[in-house]
Amino acid sequence: MHIVLTGFNHKTAPVELRERMTFSTDGLDRSLRRLRQMKSILECVIVSTCNRTELYAVTDQLHTGQYYSKAFLENEFGIPKEEFTDHLYHKWNEEAVHHLFSVVCGLDSMVLGETQILGQVKQAFTAAQKAETTGTLFNHLFKQAVTLGKRVQSETAIGQNAVSVSYAAVELGKKMFSTFADKTILLLGAGETGELTAKHLYESGVDRVIVINRTWEKAREVADRFEGEARPFSRLAESIGEADIVVSSTGSQTAVIGKEIVEEAVKKRTYPLFMIDIAVPRDIDPQIHGMDNIYLFDIDDLNGIVEANIDLRRQEAEKAEAMIGEETDIFQEWLQTLGVVPLITALREKAIGIQEETMKSIERKLPDLTERERRVLNKHTKSIVNQLLRDPLVRVKEMAATSDRDKALEMFVQIFALEEQLKKREAEEQKKHEAVKETLQVGLNSPAFAGEVSIRS
Repeated sequence: MHIVLTGFNHKTAPVELRERMTFSTDGLDRSLRRLRQMKSILECVIVSTCNRTELYAVTDQLHTGQYYSKAFLENEFGIPKEEFTDHLYHKWNEEAVHHLFSVVCGLDSMVLGETQILGQVKQAFTAAQKAETTGTLFNHLFKQAVTLGKRVQSETAIGQNAVSVSYAAVELGKKMFSTFADKTILLLGAGETGELTAKHLYESGVDRVIVINRTWEKAREVADRFEGEARPFSRLAESIGEADIVVSSTGSQTAVIGKEIVEEAVKKRTYPLFMIDIAVPRDIDPQIHGMDNIYLFDIDDLNGIVEANIDLRRQEAEKAEAMIGEETDIFQEWLQTLGVVPLITALREKAIGIQEETMKSIERKLPDLTERERRVLNKHTKSIVNQLLRDPLVRVKEMAATSDRDKALEMFVQIFALEEQLKKREAEEQKKHEAVKETLQVGLNSPAFAGEVSIRS
């Protein structure tokens, strides 16, 4: 069996393509079942976010699984493969495992170390379990991935330093104020970064938001988002006097807040004023630097914090990368031992079968045995079997970790004559797979599903 990853992300595909090839939450269950129905695919998980679409599959044939994963994308979205093939990346086995671990740790994200992706991968795995498209391999792999993502978040500082201007402003504010709970923010201008900064401050607990913009309708629209108050530009000085935090992001070519306005606004106050000038050219007169109880930061100050924090995240990413390497090795070791499970099961079944036949023979030859004597004989003959099996089972696990594992395991099968038991188990597993496929096919062919496809088309 092979683990195959087929997908694209923000590095390989433009946003226009990512928008067209995003799986909806409502239809994910059906999509998973359709993917599971594709030839050679035994297990599958679909990870779909605004920045990536990735199909993880367990396949019985490497290239066949890769081919049908791509065919699934073409069929699912009705987009010719020529339009997206060049944007795809393909990874398999150990490389695919390492990639998944990197994703959950935030190392493959647009913003290094972001934590949202961990929850998104966990949701994708939960959806696949609900759709019954995962099995032994992916149940183990994705649980290990989620656990690793949580470890990286708790044992490193990769997600703890602001790496956007808006978050850097919030980080500065937290250093200045012990709490935002009773604070008032004045948002001057309705630029995207300024509004985002106000949003982060509001979500951090700011009590009151005042919005001033040259366009009254825009000021009221933004104020409504924060349950705030829109004011005309004529009330600027008054509003500065009431504010604890000023965020300015207008498109003016000259300073909007001069030194005189600020001096007038704060002359009676005893508490600090935190001013963030995100505009280029600057909105706030730099002469305000140095005034008592006033702390002014411009876009260069914030960018400096962002760059420093990105460097810190890169350092923490090195720690995360080491953890990913260790976990990848651990999974590969588990995967190798997984290959001997059918052999171990077959040997146990054969040994227990011999023990049971022996007990039947004893009971026929000694019909006068008491119930207690039967229990004692049964217990001790099973004990003999378990003791005889102990060393061979340890050795076969060791063989699975060697470079010539296939030859060693084949010899193990021959020594214990396990061919018949393995064929029987293989036939049973095949029947199980066929039953699952039949169940999935019944669901996909149901009238309700046909209606869903018709509506979707």
